[in-house]
Amino acid sequence: MLESTASLPITALAADTCRSLSAIFTDIDGTMTDADGRVPARSLAALEQARATGLRVLVVTGRPAGWCDMIARTWPVDGVVGENGGLAFHLDGREMVRDFLVTPEERHRNRQRLDRIAQQALQQVSGCAIASDQPYRELDLAVDFAEDVGPLDDAAIDAIVQLFTDAGAHAKVSNIHVNGWFGDYDKLGMCRRVASRWWELDTDGDRERVLFLGDSPNDEPMFEHFPHTVGVANVQQFLERMSYPPAYVTDAGHADGFVEALGRITSSRSV
Repeated sequence: MLESTASLPITALAADTCRSLSAIFTDIDGTMTDADGRVPARSLAALEQARATGLRVLVVTGRPAGWCDMIARTWPVDGVVGENGGLAFHLDGREMVRDFLVTPEERHRNRQRLDRIAQQALQQVSGCAIASDQPYRELDLAVDFAEDVGPLDDAAIDAIVQLFTDAGAHAKVSNIHVNGWFGDYDKLGMCRRVASRWWELDTDGDRERVLFLGDSPNDEPMFEHFPHTVGVANVQQFLERMSYPPAYVTDAGHADGFVEALGRITSSRSV
């Protein structure tokens, strides 16, 4: 794995590096969205421009299966990894291909365990809520601390994380939710799987051909693994929670930072 170093400004991302890329992997919330949580047209246009230069685009998110189906069908992307790595969807012609890492039987058992954690969170962490997108999730539990409630303080976030870890579940903090799940997977593991299966891209041996964009601690496995990673400026609020920061940070935050980063990449590839 890569050693942790201080992030560089996005202007340090070399044109030769941009031209050598084969794929862009990107988070959504806090990365492609504006400060109000919406995906503006300029973010989708930036994805289209990236694909026009020959790049594969994979969305990598903690958002639920229901969202991933819609994104894979309607956005200018080549696939979606969702629920922090538990599933991946992509269109093969008009057919939706769905890849789950957990069987239906395991999902049912895990849901019962996660429901108990949900009850504990609501009882013990004042002000939190179960995420409004929870009904569309197949694998995990999302506890909201900053989307439709709050924002709650670090002590509340830590308390939610502790409920998951005490139950033997994985927990990751995004910019709005704490996501927890049972099962040995994360964003990076599923990205490895789908890149190999769909595109014959080795994200270990050829990891310098991938650039990842993110904004929060649940992106850290990606920041650690890939040498070319970009955090939009708002990632800085989470750096004290992270051992592995992104290699580069944009000047602007949220969607403006995303467009800034992809603009640098696509302009270098168009020369």
